[in-house]
Amino acid sequence: MKVSIELTLLPLNNNFEEHIIHFIKRLRASEFTVLENPMSTQIYGEYDKLMPFLTEEIKKSFESQENVVVNLKMVKSDRSNYEPHF
Repeated sequence: MKVSIELTLLPLNNNFEEHIIHFIKRLRASEFTVLENPMSTQIYGEYDKLMPFLTEEIKKSFESQENVVVNLKMVKSDRSNYEPHF
């Protein structure tokens, strides 16, 4: 089953950019399709492969920081080719 996931990593510290950059680079280095915008990062792939990968990457972010928030939205379908019709 294909899924589309939107992630926003929010480190609650003064050195937040470094943590966000490392997180995005780890996502980019994966086998999954990754798209970015200034507010969030989207990742697309097979649910059974993507979820264990994300679990591990989020855990790494949690372990490397004192306080961090991850916002996650998930849709059951591959929306990587979505284009607005307006």
